[in-house]
Amino acid sequence: QLTTKTQPVEATDDAFWDQFWADTATSVQDVFALVPAAEIRAVREESPSNLATLCYKAVEKLVQGAESGCHSEKEKQVVLNCSRLLTRVLPYIFEDPDWRGFFWSTVPGAGRGGQGEEEDENARPLAESLLLAIADLLFCPDFTVQSHRRSTVESAEDIHSLDSCEYIWEAGVGFAHSPPPNYVHDMNRMELLKLLLTCFSEAMYLPPAPDSGSSNPWVQFFCSTENRHALPLFTSLLNTVCAYDPVGYGIPYNHLLFSDYREPLVEEAAQVLIVTLDYDSATSTSPTVDGTTTGTAMDDTDPPGPENLFVNYLSRIHREEDFQFVLKGIARLLSNPLLQTYLPNSTKKIQFHQELLVLFWKLCDFNKKFLFFVLKSSDVLDILVPILYFLNDARADQSRVGLMHIGVFILLLLSGERNFGVRLNKPYSVRVPMDIPVFTGTHADLLIVVFHKIITSGHQRLQPLFDCLLTIVVNVSPYLKSLSMVTANKLLHLLEAFSTTWFLFSAAQNHHLVFFLLEVFNNIIQYQFDGNSNLVYAIIRKRSVFHQLANLPTDPPAIHKALQRRRRTPEPLSRTSSQEGGFMEGSRPAAPAEPGTLKTSLAATPGIDKLTEKSQVSEDGTLRSLEPEPQQNSAEGSLAEGEPGQAWREQRRLSSASASSQWTPTTDWVLSWKSKLPLQTIMRLLQVLVPQVEKICIDKGLTDESEILRFLQHGTLVGLLPVPHPILIRKYQANSGTAMWFRTYMWGVIYLRNVDPPIWYDTDVKLFEIQRV
Repeated sequence: QLTTKTQPVEATDDAFWDQFWADTATSVQDVFALVPAAEIRAVREESPSNLATLCYKAVEKLVQGAESGCHSEKEKQVVLNCSRLLTRVLPYIFEDPDWRGFFWSTVPGAGRGGQGEEEDENARPLAESLLLAIADLLFCPDFTVQSHRRSTVESAEDIHSLDSCEYIWEAGVGFAHSPPPNYVHDMNRMELLKLLLTCFSEAMYLPPAPDSGSSNPWVQFFCSTENRHALPLFTSLLNTVCAYDPVGYGIPYNHLLFSDYREPLVEEAAQVLIVTLDYDSATSTSPTVDGTTTGTAMDDTDPPGPENLFVNYLSRIHREEDFQFVLKGIARLLSNPLLQTYLPNSTKKIQFHQELLVLFWKLCDFNKKFLFFVLKSSDVLDILVPILYFLNDARADQSRVGLMHIGVFILLLLSGERNFGVRLNKPYSVRVPMDIPVFTGTHADLLIVVFHKIITSGHQRLQPLFDCLLTIVVNVSPYLKSLSMVTANKLLHLLEAFSTTWFLFSAAQNHHLVFFLLEVFNNIIQYQFDGNSNLVYAIIRKRSVFHQLANLPTDPPAIHKALQRRRRTPEPLSRTSSQEGGFMEGSRPAAPAEPGTLKTSLAATPGIDKLTEKSQVSEDGTLRSLEPEPQQNSAEGSLAEGEPGQAWREQRRLSSASASSQWTPTTDWVLSWKSKLPLQTIMRLLQVLVPQVEKICIDKGLTDESEILRFLQHGTLVGLLPVPHPILIRKYQANSGTAMWFRTYMWGVIYLRNVDPPIWYDTDVKLFEIQRV
C-alpha cells in the first residue's frame, strides 16, 4: 500500500499505520519474509515521504513503550514488532547515501506529541530518540528484567526513577546477584540488541578510510553520558558473555534436553559489546591505568578517560576477582570447541569464538592491568591453547584468514611481555587433538610446532603472517628453557626452506625471515644454552645451512640462476622433513573451505615494522624503547601507516604471484643485507663443538644420538662465545592500520554470522566485499 498510494499517508492516520505493529504475534523471521527487499527499495525510491513516516511512527511507538514501561501484553507486542520492522528497514536506509542524514535530522512535531514545555524534547534527532528508547527498554521490569515488586498489588516501578544498576542482567563484574533465568526476558533483550546492532551497522555502508577514526555517530551517542544506562548495560553485556556456560551446569548432553535460549542472547551481547568498543586508541589519548583500589568495580582515580563510556569502563576494571571472572569466562568459552572431541556432541558447540577473540583483544589493549593479570599465572595458557587450536584448524581454509590474523595478533601482543615467554615453559600435557606431530614437551614446543605447520602447510594467503609468527618466536626465545627434538628440527627445517637462494632472491622482504630465525637461535644459545642440547644438536647436524648462508652467492649470474630454479620448484615449503612421525590421536587434517563458502574481504595489515616497536631489555628486566618518537600529528601518521601497509601487502602479492614481478634483486641489494646476517655466535659454537662431537663419534664408533646429546648437555661454552647481545623485543603498538583492520574484520564476522534473519544480506555494503571461495 505504501508504494501504490499516490498521496503520502498522513502521520496522523493511525488506523493505517497501526497495521504494521498490530497485535498479531509475529517473529522477526516473519517480518523479514513479509517485507521483501524490493518493496522497501521501491518505497524509498517512489514514496520517500511514506518511508520517512514509517520510520518516525515506529520510533515513536518505541519511545511511547519506553515512557509507559510496557505494562500490557499489547504494548510489549507493539514494541517487539516495531523493533523487528526497524531492524528490517534500517539497512536499506543506510545503503542510500541520500538517506544517510535522515535519522540525524530533527522532525518538527514528530516528537512525543506534547506542546509547550516539551518543545525542547522534540528537537532531538530521531537517532537519539531511538537509541535512548532502546536503552530504557533494555531495563524495563517484566519485559527485559525481573520486576522487584513483591506482590501484584504493589504499583509497578516507575521506569524513569528506577536505578538500572540494580537490574543488571547477570552477576559478575560489579554485581553479585544473579537473577533467575527467564526465557522471555532473554528473547526480548535479544530482539532489542539486534535492533541496536543494526543501528550501529551504518559503519558497514561507508568505504574503509584510514582517517575515519572511530566516528560512528550511533555508537558515539549511545556510549556517551546522554545514555543514563551506559554503566549497567556495559556490565550486563560483559557479565552475560563471561558467565555463560554452554555445557549447562556441567552435565554432559544436557543441552540436548533443554534447547539453550541463552546462547542467542550471549552471541548478540558479544557482538554489541565489541562494536561499542571499536575505538581507535592510536589516534586518541587512552586512559593510563594505574590508580589505587577503590571500593567500586571501576577505578575512579584515573584521569577522565575517553568519551566512549564503554571503553572508559572497560579500561577501569581493576579488581582481581573481576579479572578472574572475565578471564575464566573467556577461556571456558574459547575452549568449548576443543571439548567436543572427548565426548562428541556432549556439549553445545558455540560458534562465536571470533567475537570472543576480538573482546579479549580489546580487554588487553585497553586495560593494561588486565593484560598483566592474564600473564601473572599460567591461566594465560588456557587462552593460548584454544588459539593455537583455531590457528591450526583454520590454516587451510581461505574463508578463515581473518581468524588466523586475530589469533596471531593476540599472540604478538602477549609475546611483547616477558612473562608470556616464561609461562610457555610449563609442560604441555593436555592432549587436544590436532593434526600435528606428537611430541613430549612444553607449551613453547606446541606453539612452534603449530607455527611450523601453518607456514609449511597453510594456504598462500597466509604469507603476510610469516613475519608476525616468527616475531612471536623471537620475542619468547630468550626465555625458553628446553625445546624438544621435534621442535628443534622444525625450526631448522624452516631455516633450510627460507635460506634457499631462490626464496631469498624472489622477494624484497624474504630475507627478513632468515634474520628472525637466526635471532631465535642466538637468543637461545646466549641465554638458555644449558637446557637446549636438542637445539644445539640440530644446529650441528644442519651446519651446512649456516655455511651456505655465510657463502651466499652475490654475483648477477648466480642470482639469475637461482631465480630460474624457482620456475621448477613450486613451493619452498612443501617438502616436509623426513621425521614427521604420527599425528595426534583423534585429530582430523585441517580442511580447506567448502566451495561456495562466503567470506568478507579484509583491510591490509601493516608490515611488521609498523605493527611493532623495538625495545631493549635492560639488565634489571625493564624495557627501553629503541624507536625515535615520530614528530607528526596523528592524521599524517594514520595515512602513512595505511600506505606502507598497502604497499607491503601489494608487494608480497606480486612477488608470490609471479617470478617475473617488477622487482629484481641486484648484487648491491644482496650485499646490503648479507653483511648483516648475525652468524657470529652460531659459527663460534660450531667451531668449538663440531670437532669435539666428531671426535666422540670416531672414538666410540657412534651412530647413537643419545651419547652425543649427553655430551652436549654437560658441555659449556662459557667464555667461548661472543659477548651476549642485548635482548630485543618487538612489542605490538597500536596504529590506525590495525584499527582499520579490526573494524573491517569485526563487521565482516557480524555480517556473516547474522543469517537468521539475514539482516544485511544483499544490501550494498561498502566496508568490505563479500566473496565466494
